[in-house]
Amino acid sequence: MTMDIERFVEQDGRADMVKQVRKQIDAQGIEYLYLQFVSITGRICGKGIPADHWESIAEKGFQLVYGATVNLFLNRHGEYLGYGPQDKELVGIPEPETFMQLAWDKRVARVWCTLFRNREERENPGTFLTSDSRGNLRRIHEEFQKDHKGLHLRAGTEPEMMWLKRGEDGKPDGGFSNPYCYHIDQFESLRPVYMKVLEYSRKMGLDMIQGDHEDAPGQLELNWTYDDVLRNADRLTTYRQICAQVAREFNLIACFMSKPFMGVSASGCHHNISFWHGGEDKLNSLGNDVKNLPGMANNFMYAKGGENTFMPDTDDPQMPGKVGLQVVGGIVKHLGALTAIGCSTVNSYRRLWDTGFWAPIFADWGYQNRTTGLRISAPGRFEYRAVDSMVNPYLMGGAIIKAADDGIKNDIDPGPPENRNIYQAMEEGKEVRRLPMTLGDSLAALKDNEVIRSAMPGEMYRLYDEYKRDEWERFLHTTTEWDVETYMDCLP
Repeated sequence: MTMDIERFVEQDGRADMVKQVRKQIDAQGIEYLYLQFVSITGRICGKGIPADHWESIAEKGFQLVYGATVNLFLNRHGEYLGYGPQDKELVGIPEPETFMQLAWDKRVARVWCTLFRNREERENPGTFLTSDSRGNLRRIHEEFQKDHKGLHLRAGTEPEMMWLKRGEDGKPDGGFSNPYCYHIDQFESLRPVYMKVLEYSRKMGLDMIQGDHEDAPGQLELNWTYDDVLRNADRLTTYRQICAQVAREFNLIACFMSKPFMGVSASGCHHNISFWHGGEDKLNSLGNDVKNLPGMANNFMYAKGGENTFMPDTDDPQMPGKVGLQVVGGIVKHLGALTAIGCSTVNSYRRLWDTGFWAPIFADWGYQNRTTGLRISAPGRFEYRAVDSMVNPYLMGGAIIKAADDGIKNDIDPGPPENRNIYQAMEEGKEVRRLPMTLGDSLAALKDNEVIRSAMPGEMYRLYDEYKRDEWERFLHTTTEWDVETYMDCLP
């Protein structure tokens, strides 16, 4: 029986793409390649190889311990999370269509990889590795498209983050700018930084469209055009790499922690979603020489056209179409479990508890209503707001697809939209569910939800739950500054 890994390597057209990458390596003077994948927490991991070995790696892949998918971290008892040192090694196979020259060092390129179980494993040899969050998203999306006659998810993300000053000790020393929302002068103070981010982003396939200064110290939001859910997740991950590089160049800290400061807004990462039939990929060279792109053309492709099933199909421009309502219904139903993925850290819940900053803590929806956890942000798209800057976008994309699948298959009604301030509505007697308000509670909701757990197939749920429960337990058994300040002098 042919293994998954063999079918992947031998798929139609791949050998030709491997040759095209070699031509780009030679033409661009590439000397080194990063072979990248994404851990369960969204961290970029992998290996580097001299470009001379491209063809061999493209066929055979590279090996790495299974524990790399769990960041090779220890739990609070000193034991390896997920996989022990006795476990075997995964195989990473490069995807040549993702080859891209790094904008900041043109001697180096990156290639995304799909992960497999080792060919010599006694059980399930050469099968897709289920702790590969990126590979899981691709397969979940493909299955959804088969079940729903080509219906597919397009997503756009709003990645807020903070640029922090670096103190002499190397640690954060406050935000670079003042917390003035939409203030052009504060935006201008970060111009050298964001212009470099824009330069690198466009070189690497991100069609940057708008940006602003948000209302926390040093907080910026820079957006790019929405696209297929997997490509968008790749671009968000690439954007994080770009910000980290720019921070090194300016001796700053690119902070993706959701809530480094209380009393000001946290960094969210709203997901704007819509489900489409049809359309096609079109090249957007973003100012790069079309004949000599700094990477394979797939990096510069964006899904265009087709039928957006979220567009209103009645005279009411604020109401999505039938499929859109079903998807909203599925997300509202599963919001508790989704929160374990969208708000994935202990720090995430500082965002939900710090009142007065539009935190999405209620399981309701409305049209452009920021007091609800979910909103129709404009005709044709739905903004999922219970997600922050620490999210793994591959896990989030898969979970949204599973919630949507449930909503469509079971025709789930989200109920009428709430256009009042949600707090006013509750004062008037409306009963509204709250999101889980701690990481522990959200993990419990995820455990009890088969639909969202199905977005974490095979070993993925076990690994995610183990990793995040350890994180929650570490917090619970830690004495913080708040503990000391509150209780040190409370008696006698």
